[in-house]
Amino acid sequence: MTDQHRTGRTVGRAERRPRPAAGAVLLAAVLTGAAGLAGCSPDSAGGASADQQASSTPDQLSADPLTAVRSTADITGRAGSAHAATELVTESADKKAVFTGTGGYDYVKRIGRLEVQVPPGAATTGKIVEVLLPGTVYLQNSGAKVPEGKWVKLDVRQLPDGNLVSGGATDPASAAGALRGAQKAEPVGTETVDGVSLKHYRGTLDLTKAADATGGRGGDGLRMGAQTFTVKDVPYDAWLDDQGRLHKVVEVFTFAGVAGSKEPKDQVKVVSTTTLTDFGKPVEAAEPAASDIFTMKPGENPK
Repeated sequence: MTDQHRTGRTVGRAERRPRPAAGAVLLAAVLTGAAGLAGCSPDSAGGASADQQASSTPDQLSADPLTAVRSTADITGRAGSAHAATELVTESADKKAVFTGTGGYDYVKRIGRLEVQVPPGAATTGKIVEVLLPGTVYLQNSGAKVPEGKWVKLDVRQLPDGNLVSGGATDPASAAGALRGAQKAEPVGTETVDGVSLKHYRGTLDLTKAADATGGRGGDGLRMGAQTFTVKDVPYDAWLDDQGRLHKVVEVFTFAGVAGSKEPKDQVKVVSTTTLTDFGKPVEAAEPAASDIFTMKPGENPK
């Protein structure tokens, strides 16, 4: 389905990190001092049109593993909303950092909100609040030069990784949308989590194919990540329920901590885990008011 069919970084010297475009250094600053830097509805993790939502035919997990994994973003989106817990672990040769977050995503309004806890040693302390839309992220508490309570607005195309890892979490819509690019899907087994029987799949995905399948602004971050990450066959594990909804996904991204290097010692591995619960439960998320947006001067560093 096309848009017209819709109705509804590593520590140390700067040269050792992927460098974002002017104005995009806010997300990179979150990781300074740590280890590193949405079947047919594109531009989201599966925001459904009105006729899809009204359908009386329930979704069902496909018997074909690859179809099940590729379809989960759209099926999950038809749940309307979900609450999320995130964990992002970055590891380089000499550093490791763990970021955790909580929030949710509204697939109908195509907006989400996360509160990400920043580990000790990062440039920003406490938590980063992120409001996420297809192709856009708003950040609060993103740097010392940003006034308290103000937000910074960024286009994900300003970020080498498309905000898949540099914000300390993977946007739930992008985490699910990446599975549209699944190239392999092997059944691992059935596991019961919180009383729910889940099918566990393991394989690899292609972010460029995921971006093409997602389309619109929702594909921008996936496409940027595809250009930046050094391991193109991205490993994943996914857990789906009998309806085909995504309950948990683990994706492993890798980028060069030293620009252009392919040496193993120079690679930074990022393990991103997204867990979804409370499908259909309302999610509170709204774009910040224009008066609350802080605009940095070109080339200005927020730290």
